Amino acid sequence: MEIKASDVKALREKTGAGMMECKKALTETNGDAAAAEKLLKEKGLAAVEKRAGRATSEGRIFIKIEGAKAIICELTCETDFVAKNADFIKIGNDIATTALQKGYTEVNKELSDMLLELATKIRENMSLRRLEVVDVPAGSAVSSYVHSDGKTGVITVISSDPASLSSNADVVEFTHDCCLHIAAFTPAYIKREDVDANYIAEQTEIFTKQVETLDKPENVKKGIVQGKVNKHLAEICFLDQPFVKDDKLSVAKKMEAVGKAAGAKLNLEKVVMYQLGA
Repeated sequence: MEIKASDVKALREKTGAGMMECKKALTETNGDAAAAEKLLKEKGLAAVEKRAGRATSEGRIFIKIEGAKAIICELTCETDFVAKNADFIKIGNDIATTALQKGYTEVNKELSDMLLELATKIRENMSLRRLEVVDVPAGSAVSSYVHSDGKTGVITVISSDPASLSSNADVVEFTHDCCLHIAAFTPAYIKREDVDANYIAEQTEIFTKQVETLDKPENVKKGIVQGKVNKHLAEICFLDQPFVKDDKLSVAKKMEAVGKAAGAKLNLEKVVMYQLGA
Protein backbone atom coordinates (compact mmCIF):
# COMPACT_ATOMS: atom_id res chain seq x y z
CA MET A 1 0.00 0.00 0.00
CA GLU A 2 1.03 3.61 -0.51
CA ILE A 3 2.47 5.32 2.56
CA LYS A 4 1.60 9.01 2.73
CA ALA A 5 4.33 11.52 3.50
CA SER A 6 2.05 13.14 6.08
CA ASP A 7 1.78 9.82 7.96
CA VAL A 8 5.55 9.40 7.94
CA LYS A 9 5.98 12.95 9.21
CA ALA A 10 3.44 12.44 12.01
CA LEU A 11 5.11 9.20 13.14
CA ARG A 12 8.52 10.81 13.06
CA GLU A 13 7.37 13.72 15.23
CA LYS A 14 5.81 11.31 17.70
CA THR A 15 8.71 8.87 17.99
CA GLY A 16 11.79 10.86 17.03
CA ALA A 17 12.83 8.07 14.67
CA GLY A 18 14.37 8.79 11.27
CA MET A 19 12.23 9.41 8.18
CA MET A 20 13.23 6.16 6.47
CA GLU A 21 12.71 4.15 9.67
CA CYS A 22 9.22 5.57 10.04
CA LYS A 23 8.36 4.78 6.43
CA LYS A 24 9.69 1.24 6.79
CA ALA A 25 7.74 0.69 10.01
CA LEU A 26 4.51 1.92 8.38
CA THR A 27 5.14 -0.33 5.39
CA GLU A 28 5.72 -3.36 7.63
CA THR A 29 2.49 -2.66 9.55
CA ASN A 30 0.38 -1.85 6.45
CA GLY A 31 0.02 1.80 7.42
CA ASP A 32 -1.18 1.14 10.97
CA ALA A 33 0.28 4.14 12.85
CA ALA A 34 -0.19 2.62 16.34
CA ALA A 35 1.43 -0.65 15.30
CA ALA A 36 4.26 1.22 13.59
CA GLU A 37 4.87 3.26 16.74
CA LYS A 38 4.98 0.06 18.81
CA LEU A 39 7.39 -1.53 16.34
CA LEU A 40 9.72 1.47 16.47
CA LYS A 41 9.67 1.44 20.27
CA GLU A 42 10.51 -2.25 20.35
CA LYS A 43 13.41 -1.69 17.97
CA GLY A 44 14.50 1.32 20.00
CA LEU A 45 14.50 -0.62 23.28
CA ALA A 46 16.56 -3.34 21.68
CA ALA A 47 19.04 -0.71 20.54
CA VAL A 48 19.16 0.75 24.06
CA GLU A 49 20.08 -2.69 25.42
CA LYS A 50 22.90 -2.96 22.88
CA ARG A 51 24.22 0.45 23.96
CA ALA A 52 24.08 -0.37 27.69
CA GLY A 53 27.80 -1.08 27.87
CA ARG A 54 28.90 2.21 26.34
CA ALA A 55 30.58 4.74 28.62
CA THR A 56 28.45 7.51 30.12
CA SER A 57 30.98 10.14 31.18
CA GLU A 58 28.72 13.14 30.58
CA GLY A 59 25.48 14.19 32.27
CA ARG A 60 24.05 16.59 34.83
CA ILE A 61 23.24 17.05 38.51
CA PHE A 62 19.65 17.88 39.48
CA ILE A 63 18.33 19.26 42.78
CA LYS A 64 14.80 19.83 44.09
CA ILE A 65 13.75 21.25 47.45
CA GLU A 66 10.23 21.01 48.78
CA GLY A 67 9.21 21.63 52.38
CA ALA A 68 11.41 19.68 54.79
CA LYS A 69 13.11 17.58 52.12
CA ALA A 70 15.69 18.12 49.44
CA ILE A 71 16.82 15.69 46.77
CA ILE A 72 19.91 15.53 44.61
CA CYS A 73 20.49 13.10 41.76
CA GLU A 74 22.93 12.46 38.94
CA LEU A 75 21.92 11.51 35.41
CA THR A 76 24.59 10.33 33.00
CA CYS A 77 24.76 10.13 29.22
CA GLU A 78 27.41 9.62 26.54
CA THR A 79 27.87 13.12 25.13
CA ASP A 80 27.94 16.71 26.31
CA PHE A 81 25.55 17.55 23.47
CA VAL A 82 22.83 15.35 25.02
CA ALA A 83 23.62 16.63 28.53
CA LYS A 84 22.63 20.08 27.28
CA ASN A 85 19.53 18.81 25.49
CA ALA A 86 16.29 20.39 26.76
CA ASP A 87 14.54 17.01 26.88
CA PHE A 88 17.35 15.49 28.94
CA ILE A 89 17.20 18.40 31.39
CA LYS A 90 13.41 18.12 31.64
CA ILE A 91 13.60 14.38 32.37
CA GLY A 92 16.20 15.04 35.08
CA ASN A 93 13.94 17.59 36.76
CA ASP A 94 10.95 15.26 36.41
CA ILE A 95 12.87 12.40 38.02
CA ALA A 96 13.92 14.58 40.96
CA THR A 97 10.35 15.84 41.39
CA THR A 98 8.87 12.34 41.20
CA ALA A 99 11.35 10.97 43.74
CA LEU A 100 10.58 13.84 46.11
CA GLN A 101 6.82 13.54 45.78
CA LYS A 102 6.78 9.75 46.17
CA GLY A 103 9.31 9.64 48.97
CA TYR A 104 11.90 7.58 47.11
CA THR A 105 15.30 7.51 48.80
CA GLU A 106 17.27 5.53 46.22
CA VAL A 107 17.37 4.71 42.53
CA ASN A 108 14.57 2.34 41.52
CA LYS A 109 13.02 0.90 38.35
CA GLU A 110 10.27 3.51 38.07
CA LEU A 111 12.75 6.37 38.11
CA SER A 112 15.21 4.61 35.77
CA ASP A 113 12.43 3.77 33.32
CA MET A 114 11.63 7.48 32.99
CA LEU A 115 14.83 7.71 30.93
CA LEU A 116 13.99 4.88 28.57
CA GLU A 117 11.82 6.79 26.11
CA LEU A 118 14.38 9.55 25.71
CA ALA A 119 17.27 7.07 25.43
CA THR A 120 15.32 5.27 22.71
CA LYS A 121 14.59 8.49 20.86
CA ILE A 122 18.09 9.97 21.08
CA ARG A 123 19.87 6.60 20.76
CA GLU A 124 22.32 7.19 23.53
CA ASN A 125 23.08 5.22 26.67
CA MET A 126 21.70 7.00 29.77
CA SER A 127 21.33 6.14 33.43
CA LEU A 128 20.18 7.48 36.78
CA ARG A 129 23.50 6.91 38.53
CA ARG A 130 22.69 7.96 42.09
CA LEU A 131 20.20 9.79 44.26
CA GLU A 132 20.16 11.11 47.81
CA VAL A 133 17.47 12.64 49.99
CA VAL A 134 18.27 15.24 52.65
CA ASP A 135 15.93 15.77 55.59
CA VAL A 136 15.75 19.39 56.68
CA PRO A 137 15.26 19.71 60.46
CA ALA A 138 12.75 22.23 61.78
CA GLY A 139 14.32 25.62 62.34
CA SER A 140 16.87 25.20 59.56
CA ALA A 141 17.74 27.12 56.42
CA VAL A 142 18.32 25.00 53.33
CA SER A 143 19.80 26.11 50.04
CA SER A 144 21.18 24.57 46.88
CA TYR A 145 23.33 25.43 43.91
CA VAL A 146 23.98 23.71 40.60
CA HIS A 147 26.84 25.12 38.54
CA SER A 148 25.99 26.47 35.10
CA ASP A 149 27.49 23.44 33.35
CA GLY A 150 25.33 21.14 35.49
CA LYS A 151 28.34 19.09 36.60
CA THR A 152 28.48 20.17 40.26
CA GLY A 153 25.58 20.41 42.68
CA VAL A 154 25.47 21.26 46.39
CA ILE A 155 22.86 21.21 49.16
CA THR A 156 23.58 22.95 52.47
CA VAL A 157 21.48 22.86 55.65
CA ILE A 158 22.19 25.23 58.57
CA SER A 159 20.15 25.15 61.77
CA SER A 160 19.41 28.15 63.97
CA ASP A 161 18.83 28.58 67.70
CA PRO A 162 16.33 30.11 68.15
CA ALA A 163 14.65 28.29 65.26
CA SER A 164 12.65 31.34 64.19
CA LEU A 165 15.81 33.04 62.97
CA SER A 166 16.48 30.38 60.33
CA SER A 167 14.47 32.58 57.95
CA ASN A 168 16.57 35.65 58.74
CA ALA A 169 17.74 37.17 55.44
CA ASP A 170 21.43 37.10 56.39
CA VAL A 171 21.21 33.49 57.57
CA VAL A 172 19.47 32.47 54.34
CA GLU A 173 22.07 34.32 52.26
CA PHE A 174 24.95 32.75 54.20
CA THR A 175 23.47 29.28 53.67
CA HIS A 176 23.36 29.88 49.92
CA ASP A 177 26.86 31.36 49.92
CA CYS A 178 28.10 28.17 51.56
CA CYS A 179 26.75 26.26 48.53
CA LEU A 180 28.67 28.59 46.21
CA HIS A 181 31.81 28.20 48.32
CA ILE A 182 31.66 24.39 48.27
CA ALA A 183 31.06 24.28 44.51
CA ALA A 184 34.02 26.61 43.95
CA PHE A 185 36.54 25.02 46.34
CA THR A 186 35.25 21.41 46.54
CA PRO A 187 36.60 20.68 50.04
CA ALA A 188 37.51 17.06 50.71
CA TYR A 189 36.15 17.19 54.27
CA ILE A 190 33.68 19.27 56.30
CA LYS A 191 35.66 19.56 59.54
CA ARG A 192 39.02 18.41 60.88
CA GLU A 193 37.45 15.65 62.93
CA ASP A 194 36.33 14.02 59.67
CA VAL A 195 39.88 13.58 58.38
CA ASP A 196 41.21 10.03 58.67
CA ALA A 197 43.98 9.70 61.27
CA ASN A 198 46.09 7.66 58.86
CA TYR A 199 45.93 10.46 56.30
CA ILE A 200 47.09 13.02 58.90
CA ALA A 201 49.92 10.69 59.93
CA GLU A 202 50.97 10.32 56.30
CA GLN A 203 51.01 14.08 55.73
CA THR A 204 52.92 14.60 58.99
CA GLU A 205 55.55 12.14 57.79
CA ILE A 206 55.86 13.96 54.46
CA PHE A 207 56.26 17.35 56.14
CA THR A 208 58.76 15.90 58.64
CA LYS A 209 60.99 14.70 55.79
CA GLN A 210 60.76 18.17 54.21
CA VAL A 211 62.23 19.88 57.29
CA GLU A 212 64.67 17.21 58.51
CA THR A 213 67.66 18.90 56.82
CA LEU A 214 66.93 22.31 58.30
CA ASP A 215 69.57 23.60 60.69
CA LYS A 216 67.12 24.17 63.53
CA PRO A 217 66.41 22.63 66.95
CA GLU A 218 64.07 19.61 66.97
CA ASN A 219 61.32 21.48 68.83
CA VAL A 220 61.37 24.18 66.16
CA LYS A 221 61.17 21.57 63.42
CA LYS A 222 58.18 19.98 65.14
CA GLY A 223 56.52 23.40 65.30
CA ILE A 224 57.10 23.93 61.58
CA VAL A 225 55.67 20.48 60.79
CA GLN A 226 52.57 21.13 62.91
CA GLY A 227 52.14 24.48 61.18
CA LYS A 228 52.26 22.78 57.79
CA VAL A 229 49.72 20.17 58.92
CA ASN A 230 47.37 22.89 60.19
CA LYS A 231 47.70 24.83 56.95
CA HIS A 232 46.98 21.73 54.88
CA LEU A 233 43.90 20.87 56.95
CA ALA A 234 42.66 24.44 56.52
CA GLU A 235 42.91 23.96 52.76
CA ILE A 236 40.91 20.71 52.60
CA CYS A 237 38.34 21.19 55.41
CA PHE A 238 35.29 23.31 54.58
CA LEU A 239 34.83 24.95 57.99
CA ASP A 240 38.53 25.94 58.11
CA GLN A 241 38.75 27.34 54.60
CA PRO A 242 38.77 31.14 54.08
CA PHE A 243 35.15 32.07 53.34
CA VAL A 244 34.50 32.73 49.66
CA LYS A 245 33.01 36.19 50.25
CA ASP A 246 35.22 37.24 53.18
CA ASP A 247 38.60 35.55 53.05
CA LYS A 248 39.76 37.22 56.26
CA LEU A 249 37.52 34.80 58.14
CA SER A 250 37.22 31.04 58.01
CA VAL A 251 33.81 29.57 57.14
CA ALA A 252 33.33 28.64 60.81
CA LYS A 253 34.18 32.14 62.01
CA LYS A 254 31.94 33.71 59.36
CA MET A 255 29.06 31.48 60.43
CA GLU A 256 29.61 32.57 64.02
CA ALA A 257 29.64 36.23 62.98
CA VAL A 258 26.46 35.90 60.87
CA GLY A 259 24.72 34.14 63.74
CA LYS A 260 25.80 36.74 66.27
CA ALA A 261 24.57 39.59 64.06
CA ALA A 262 21.22 37.84 63.66
CA GLY A 263 20.98 37.01 67.37
CA ALA A 264 21.23 33.27 66.82
CA LYS A 265 23.61 30.35 67.19
CA LEU A 266 24.12 28.66 63.83
CA ASN A 267 25.20 25.09 63.24
CA LEU A 268 26.10 23.31 60.02
CA GLU A 269 23.71 20.34 59.86
CA LYS A 270 24.37 18.83 56.46
CA VAL A 271 26.34 19.27 53.27
CA VAL A 272 25.94 17.13 50.16
CA MET A 273 28.04 17.73 47.09
CA TYR A 274 27.72 15.78 43.83
CA GLN A 275 30.31 16.10 41.09
CA LEU A 276 29.61 14.39 37.81
CA GLY A 277 31.33 11.03 37.73
CA ALA A 278 32.92 11.41 41.18
